[in-house]
Amino acid sequence: MTGTTRSSADLDPRRRKALFRSWHRGMREMDLVLGSFADEHIGELTDAEMDIYEVLLDEPDPELFKWVTGEKPTPSPHDTHLFRRIVDHRRHRQF
Repeated sequence: MTGTTRSSADLDPRRRKALFRSWHRGMREMDLVLGSFADEHIGELTDAEMDIYEVLLDEPDPELFKWVTGEKPTPSPHDTHLFRRIVDHRRHRQF
C-alpha cells in the first residue's frame, strides 16, 4: 500500500509519474512528506513548478530529508518557493 489518498486518473502523464515517484521514494519518511504534498498539490502545480519538483524527486532521500527537517541547510539551487511550500506542508501535517 502506498498511502496515497488521491487518484491519478485525472492527471496528465507527467503529474501521474511524479505522484507515483512521490510515494515510492525508498525512505518511508520521504514517502510521507512528498507523497502527502503531491496528493494535495500535484494537480495545481504550474509547469515551471513541476520542473522544480521533478529535480527534487531526483535527489537522494537522505539528503532531501536533512533539508526538509532543517538538519542541513538547503543548497541554493533547491532553496525555492516550491521547496519552502513542501517544508511548510510537512510542518502542518501530523504523520
